[in-house]
Amino acid sequence: MWQAILIIIAFLVIAALMIARKIPTLLALPLLAVLIAVIAGVPPISTDADGNAAGFLNLVIEQGAVRMASAYCAVIFGAWLGQLLNRTGVTETLIKKSAELGGDRPLVAVLLLSVVTALLFTVLSGLGSVIMVGSIVLPIFISIGIPGAVAGSIFLLAFSTGLCFNIANWQVFQSIFGLDTSVIRNFEIVMAVVTAVATLIFILLQFRRNGVRAGFSVPAAPTKPTLSGWRAPLAMITPLIPIVLVAVLDVPIISAFIVAILWILVFTQVSFKKAMNTLTKTCYDGITDAAPAVILMVGIGMLYMSVTHASVQTVLTPLIAVITPKNAIVFAIFFSVLAPLALYRGPLNLFGLGSGLAALMAGTGLLPVQAVMGGFLSAERVQSVGDPTNTQNVWVANYVNVDVNTITRMLLPYLWGIAIIGTIFTSVVYF
Repeated sequence: MWQAILIIIAFLVIAALMIARKIPTLLALPLLAVLIAVIAGVPPISTDADGNAAGFLNLVIEQGAVRMASAYCAVIFGAWLGQLLNRTGVTETLIKKSAELGGDRPLVAVLLLSVVTALLFTVLSGLGSVIMVGSIVLPIFISIGIPGAVAGSIFLLAFSTGLCFNIANWQVFQSIFGLDTSVIRNFEIVMAVVTAVATLIFILLQFRRNGVRAGFSVPAAPTKPTLSGWRAPLAMITPLIPIVLVAVLDVPIISAFIVAILWILVFTQVSFKKAMNTLTKTCYDGITDAAPAVILMVGIGMLYMSVTHASVQTVLTPLIAVITPKNAIVFAIFFSVLAPLALYRGPLNLFGLGSGLAALMAGTGLLPVQAVMGGFLSAERVQSVGDPTNTQNVWVANYVNVDVNTITRMLLPYLWGIAIIGTIFTSVVYF
């Protein structure tokens, strides 16, 4: 039992250091992975009876680093496609057309721009894309008369809606839970609908509360070229290509991204030479965009291999078994009440300490793996745009000139509500 207590202490100390921003998550996760293995008595280098790696050097670190290789490859290809959308003018064209369709109807313009933002972030990723889209959308929101904190919140809610259909994220969750993509997809569709409804309610309530002036002007010339002619509509459906291929036709995720990359090149490039130059440049930029997520996933993979190690399971399973909810009602209460623990890289945050806890809960066999997935993905809604440590939250708050915690307080009731609905849905469907 003393080993379990030491592991919990290590867990809490690392969490506190992350919350205090003393160490970054990308270092905290590998450090915690090694600490857990050492406390549990895992030797540096060893093999099991079948000759498989079993030490914290040759298993936790070496194999953990590539545990989520398929996930971070998907993120890289998704970031590559995102760079192509930005560089070819597809992103700007979609936003500009939406603003024009809104005309002098502010509510319609905001709803259209929210839909387009959600659509774009089904494939876009990284702070660079948030800055690029936000720098266009947020001035339009503010020019309509929407207060800065509200404008930032609407943008982040739309962003979060799109993340539900981000198939690179599906690959990440598939790697964590070991479930088929179709299971992840089906649950994320539910979460997308609930998040979209919450976004709509938020927009309508804010319009009723604040009111806006009747007209606005679309910002002048965008920073990148926009598309025109018969190819433009075909290029603008690019974000839908990988979603349809994966969700409807069951095409593998990376293959779907490759098809979308070829699609956008065909309908935006005028020559083979230019297409190759664009392809090369956006590939490099996409890898740069994806790098932070890749490094984070390397750490998640190490933590996963550590907490699923037989020695660690032996130490922690009795403790995890005590706190793991055993029936649908307790499960719903547990994840509904504790959903905000996904904030600040907390224990329910899948892109932080939560990846290890999720693996432990799934490993006990006391809950269906689908239920563990549903609980943590419901809590992920709180983290996705509610966590003030998110880089997108910090940038948006600075851009609209408000404190980042103001946006968190404004969004938390809606995000918490989404998480509760997701948890209840999980308790009904997967138990």
